[in-house]
Amino acid sequence: MKKTEIKIDTEFIKLDQLLKFAGLAFSGAEAKSMVLDGMASVNGEQCMMRGKKIRPGDRVTVEFEDETVELAVV
Repeated sequence: MKKTEIKIDTEFIKLDQLLKFAGLAFSGAEAKSMVLDGMASVNGEQCMMRGKKIRPGDRVTVEFEDETVELAVV
């Protein structure tokens, strides 16, 4: 599992925006598709809400076919 820390300077970031910001999605449309396809979990629970507010301290896990990436938001 690949682990990465993502620093945000705002109160929160939406889940689909985080995926794009972290470089896991090439576009907003791809990020939306990833979330709606159930590839993302927030704090251990699958999340299919692309507008889910992610705050510092949250952990987002993305399950790809061949890799799992965990993002720690700080």
